[in-house]
Amino acid sequence: MNKKETLTSRERLLKALNHQIPDRVPIDLGGNQTGIHKIAYERLIDYLGIRDEIKIMDAVQQLARPCEAVLERFQIDTRYIFAKGSLSFKGEIVKTIRDDKVWYDLVDEFGVRWSMPDDTPLYMDITYHPLANATIDDIKEYPFPKGDDPTRFEGLREQALMLKKETPYAVVSGISGVVYETCWYMRGLEQWMCDLVQQPDFCEALLDQTLKFWFDWFSLFLKEVGDVVDVIMIGDDLAGQKGPLFSPNIYRRIVKPRQKKLVQYIRSNTKAKIWYHTCGSCIEYIPDLIDNGIDILDPVQTSAKNMDPEKLKSNFGDKLVFWGGGCDAQHILPRGTPDEVAKNVREHISTFKPGGGYVFNNVHNIQADVPPENIIALFDTAYQYGFYE
Repeated sequence: MNKKETLTSRERLLKALNHQIPDRVPIDLGGNQTGIHKIAYERLIDYLGIRDEIKIMDAVQQLARPCEAVLERFQIDTRYIFAKGSLSFKGEIVKTIRDDKVWYDLVDEFGVRWSMPDDTPLYMDITYHPLANATIDDIKEYPFPKGDDPTRFEGLREQALMLKKETPYAVVSGISGVVYETCWYMRGLEQWMCDLVQQPDFCEALLDQTLKFWFDWFSLFLKEVGDVVDVIMIGDDLAGQKGPLFSPNIYRRIVKPRQKKLVQYIRSNTKAKIWYHTCGSCIEYIPDLIDNGIDILDPVQTSAKNMDPEKLKSNFGDKLVFWGGGCDAQHILPRGTPDEVAKNVREHISTFKPGGGYVFNNVHNIQADVPPENIIALFDTAYQYGFYE
């Protein structure tokens, strides 16, 4: 078979997103959930002989921003744009000492403190929940950030238009619309789970505040780039390895109505496709997410319970675009051989690619322990095997 590209990256992605057959499966790398850890990236560029000053694009997950040489090497079809924090928010990482240990701390706009130990600098985890002991009255008085601060979006339209007009790539937004997870970040996961059962009024009050922030945020974001961006990424993790993280009935009563309002607001103000991110065995929630109005599911964690690629494609392939699911990221990608990675990629692509509706990426970010040889096998196989007959 002659493998010849006949479309630009943007044309290719849009065909796939519209469940049409492109020349080959689009390939993605570089987002908040489709990125690469700085350690894996450093090893990769050293292996490839590519020189790049490593820039951190996501401090919490310690993701590196892939340079253009890497994106071109792996035939990546997407380019990302990211809004900023408010100009009044400094967001600086501070080196501190606690319990005779050196930490790097970052307090986000919602007052949540994220920390990374100096001796194992892999990720930032939450070490302070500002609403851990709050009452429902405290929520009313809490200084939530201003979503519609225009300084967040300064220069964003110019950046998006440059990509649209001067490059062949599809334009994708960074993560946004984190309505649910932000609540437990502020409250603490264990307490939040108790709240969902014991005091749902508290949860609804806090969800309303995070929803307001994202409504305000999108009111400006969509005015700036809603006519330019091709894909808008939102997301909240709803599931774990074996199934939902909390009762689906609680989700449908408390969380879903708010998520649906936001998705429908976005849909009414842009033609961009809406990508929803949730890890884990989320199959029970897929009909709800479709009802909410999303177009794309990411990361398609195929190693989780009941997330069999063939069943996903058969049951939902005409309604959803699957973005991810390219390789078993828990077992094969970090610990397999390049040949095993390539075999797994071929198997997953052969299932997901028929009829379009598929964008290739790893399942979530490429982690620090993934060898460069396996990363190369991941993307090279996706390119070689992704062409349609």
